Amino acid sequence: MVSLYKSGEKPGKGTYKCVKCAYIVVLKSDSDVLPVCPLCGLREYEKLA
Repeated sequence: MVSLYKSGEKPGKGTYKCVKCAYIVVLKSDSDVLPVCPLCGLREYEKLA
């Protein structure tokens, strides 16, 4: 099962992929916040690593 995270959340360090367009976001700190996807505007990501 894939865990999904929404923009505005602080899911922790790691690499996250937008579930719609596959845009990659890398959070380098546990206090970093997931953004709204800058390419498609979706607000859901899955964690890759």
